[in-house]
Amino acid sequence: MRIGIHLPQFGKALGAGGIQKAAIRAEELGFDDVWVSDHLVVPVGQSYPTPYLYDPLMTLAFAGAVTERIGLGTSVLVATQYTSPLALANSLASLDHMSGGRLTVGAGIGWSRAEYEALGATFGERGQRLEEIVEVWRTAWRDDPATHEGRFYPFRDVRVLPKPAHAIPIWLGGSSDAAISRATRLADGYHGVGVEPEDAPRLIERIRAGRPEESFTVSLRVRWDARVDDEAVAETLEAYSKAGIQHLHYAPERGDLDTWITNMERLATQTGLRK
Repeated sequence: MRIGIHLPQFGKALGAGGIQKAAIRAEELGFDDVWVSDHLVVPVGQSYPTPYLYDPLMTLAFAGAVTERIGLGTSVLVATQYTSPLALANSLASLDHMSGGRLTVGAGIGWSRAEYEALGATFGERGQRLEEIVEVWRTAWRDDPATHEGRFYPFRDVRVLPKPAHAIPIWLGGSSDAAISRATRLADGYHGVGVEPEDAPRLIERIRAGRPEESFTVSLRVRWDARVDDEAVAETLEAYSKAGIQHLHYAPERGDLDTWITNMERLATQTGLRK
């Protein structure tokens, strides 16, 4: 099983140099990848997430610039909130090219109508829009020049260069039947959030009914609490693995940067990355 770690992108852990320090340490500890969340704005009155939140792609760029091997991922990019998926395709291609082909794009439709309204984005039909965005990205990353005859985002004879350094995997998230269907029909993997070990077998059953091949990655983002002992972490890890989860992305307990990195180090030991 591959193990990823969330970067200290929010809250008390924020500070100049913190992302670089955490990314370097994550690579040293043997984590497979580092991850970021995406909330471009946080309206007043919305209790989650904290408004202290770095931009996701800027964060990954800083992490990628100080590392050599560790993967970079979004968990998840709310692609339908961005003004232009074609411009976003260029940003993602640039990030992948500059990092030497290390990017995985987890994408979803989000949940906050207030965030959509603040950004001038369309909340309705966002599932259909995400499906077309996946097509836009793949077309822009593959063709030169690129043309897309879509319902929401048509364009003709556009050059998006340089191309990504590798075929960027697209993992789609969401817990609804529609989201899982979208992932199995269109994506290279599924990236879920908050699925407990006892619920993982049912999730795998639903996904593998549509995508049985192992090359279709099933990934989960899970919380990690510093109060959990080593044995409990090992048991949880084994349960996810036995269910068929191929990748886990841990989000450590919140705190300042030193606490975050200490927790990363403990988690690396608990998961067997560091002996």
